[in-house]
Amino acid sequence: MSEQQNLELEAAAFRRLLKHLDDNKQVQNIDLMNLAGFCRNCLAKWYAAAAQEQDLNIDYEQARERVYGMPYAEWKDKFQTPAP
Repeated sequence: MSEQQNLELEAAAFRRLLKHLDDNKQVQNIDLMNLAGFCRNCLAKWYAAAAQEQDLNIDYEQARERVYGMPYAEWKDKFQTPAP
């Protein structure tokens, strides 16, 4: 497999993960953190860090919008449930 093919597969897997998270908004970040050790915010931090490593100007809020599919404040208002 070429490096380009590997990058394309990784990108496809990331897009599928984002879609899966988007299709399952009822799964709260705290649940993800407790079960898997990462959440949507972690993905956004990793995305922003990867952008910075490539000298791209993508900040954390922009990365969160990419991961959440909308501004974080909007997602939080629509889908985040109160902590138990």
